[in-house]
Amino acid sequence: MATGNGIQVLNAGVGYGIVVGIGAFFALMMLAITWLQNRYTSYSTKQAEEFNTASRSVKPGLIAAGIVSSWTWSATLLTSSTFAYTYGICGPMWYGAMGTSQILLFSLIAIKIKANAPGAHTFPEIILARHGRFAHLTYLFFGFATNLLVGACLVLGGSQVVAALSGVNVYGAIFLIPLVVAAYVIAGGLRSTFIADYAHTVILFIAIFVFCFEMYATNATVGSIDRFYDLLKAAGETRPVDGNHNGSYLTFKSNGGLVFAIDLLVAGFSTVWLDQAYWQRAIASRPETSVKAYLFGGIAWYGIPFSFGTAMGLGCVALTGNLVFPTYPNPLSAAQNGAGLSAPASAVALLGMGGAGLMLLLLFMAVTSSTSAELIAVSSLITFDVYKTYIKPTATSTELVRISHYGIVLFAVVLAAFCCILNAVSVDLTWLLTILGVIVGGAAIPVGLILLWAPMSTVAALAAPWGGLALGLIAWLITTRYRSGAVTVATSGDVLNAVAGNLASCGSGTILAFVFSLLFPEQWGAVNNTPEAQKRIDKINGVQPAAETGMADSGVPFPKNEKIVDGPNEGRPASMGASKEPTSDPVPDTVVPTGNAIVDFLEASHIEPMSPEEVKKATKLANCFNLAYWVIAIFVVPFTLFGTQWEFTLAGFRGWCVVSFMWVWCSFVICVIWPLVESRGTMWAILKGLSRDARGEKTERTSQISV
Repeated sequence: MATGNGIQVLNAGVGYGIVVGIGAFFALMMLAITWLQNRYTSYSTKQAEEFNTASRSVKPGLIAAGIVSSWTWSATLLTSSTFAYTYGICGPMWYGAMGTSQILLFSLIAIKIKANAPGAHTFPEIILARHGRFAHLTYLFFGFATNLLVGACLVLGGSQVVAALSGVNVYGAIFLIPLVVAAYVIAGGLRSTFIADYAHTVILFIAIFVFCFEMYATNATVGSIDRFYDLLKAAGETRPVDGNHNGSYLTFKSNGGLVFAIDLLVAGFSTVWLDQAYWQRAIASRPETSVKAYLFGGIAWYGIPFSFGTAMGLGCVALTGNLVFPTYPNPLSAAQNGAGLSAPASAVALLGMGGAGLMLLLLFMAVTSSTSAELIAVSSLITFDVYKTYIKPTATSTELVRISHYGIVLFAVVLAAFCCILNAVSVDLTWLLTILGVIVGGAAIPVGLILLWAPMSTVAALAAPWGGLALGLIAWLITTRYRSGAVTVATSGDVLNAVAGNLASCGSGTILAFVFSLLFPEQWGAVNNTPEAQKRIDKINGVQPAAETGMADSGVPFPKNEKIVDGPNEGRPASMGASKEPTSDPVPDTVVPTGNAIVDFLEASHIEPMSPEEVKKATKLANCFNLAYWVIAIFVVPFTLFGTQWEFTLAGFRGWCVVSFMWVWCSFVICVIWPLVESRGTMWAILKGLSRDARGEKTERTSQISV
């Protein structure tokens, strides 16, 4: 059954059918949803603010689902299983714990965005306002680099597995995946990615439930958790894990697993704090619920690598040597394991061709949902940080939407070409994930400090990322040269070599940020507090001097921000047409007026800073949640298990599997049930609109789509 470096059990037609057919289905679905939105709500994807920020009106449940979907890469499924197969039971928990910590910490940044720069579209836009043009260009470079590397992790990893399972040409898959995703992102903008993310997430959970039930209960090959445990015990005796206590797969005392966790921690900071996709979700959320969305999203995401990696990664260990295993009688080769084929091998062993098809569908959902977030993120950087900042500051909303479309297509093509180059030089998903922090880790902590630490100076903002990059590369290459004798793709991807570069890059970037801020505190200043910086921030947020009239460019004053507190129109103005006093906050400079006063007001209505009371309450919640999480999930539980060298008993393993399965059910409630409940009013309003149209009656537009 094994074919070359793959485990092909499907023909190429099935692979192309999933990639092209399902991609076309989602493109058509997004076109339909976009038509419904434009017809029955006051938001239009023809406006730049709606296309790039979803008018900053998305409710917390859908934000949480979007966070889970965009952070559920192919690596989440494949690499968590790879490290379970490589290091044992600790792999999935380390993956979940380290990845979740970044999302939870980002909730603190979300508070600062909503409190100080709610009118921003991108994180370099905030940096431009606070630290000037050179800092803006610096972080714009690191933003593009992060999105390119993250996109490569998604597309390259997914394409290599698609090729391995179905025989699809890997270069064909590399080009088809981003281009298919680009089609529906262009159709609906950021809001379409949230809705597509939701649909993808539903399919994702269904597939995870099928595989977990098969592994733990129904499949004749394994049949039960007890049988699963016995197979893992036997595997530890016949194929012991180097660096694990007693060579066991059932212990947290894994030196390699701990090194992997450190690598993942640094890479996680880089791929969340420097990824415009996460900033964009904070920007798109409602001010009062952005923190809640990130906290719930982080906890929900934890369950996916924890449950899937435990079932499928350890399942690959347990099933190796069985007649149904696709590489029988041999285990997976190092190349196959590095390409992320442990979970697909388990799927084939459990369900044959059906398992391969379900795994292919699962990976396509994970890859496309995350890739859609990267495409819209990069298009926003191109639109607002390149075109509107340096090429045409007076661009109209229509022009910005057109540039966003061009940016999506451009990045899709560039990403595909980059992945082709990586594949040609034998780079795989594990290598990319291992060294990602070396490249962009130097800017990861400084970009957070710009919002979270008031004394951060311009010199520090400029010097820290470049210093971290230089020192990280030096440490990585020197360590590789002296430990492994030569710098090759294989040796540079070794986890011990990469951890030196990751720690040097992220650590030196952090240290330099503090040192330069202390050395140059007055000459360059904590620019957050300078009048010039505040004026630039005010410009982003649309705040005008008190002497100004508060009239929009269209010449129509905005009504007071009186809001409905419940129902499908929650958070929207109670009266759009009444004659009210003009507000002091007209449409921001970054929100291009359309000439339609109602649309202009809707685009600007969520650009309101959180009140000091809300900021204080949200910060306290985020700090307490993060402190509890780090103490329990990062230190107490894993390091107690590591230090005691405890090997799981049968009872302990039963409990571990049950907890992992229960956690993914909680994730299902957060990501699938919650968004439906909170958006029921809007869905009902749209159904009524469709019914009126069918009867030939006049259609009334709701004031917002409450998703």
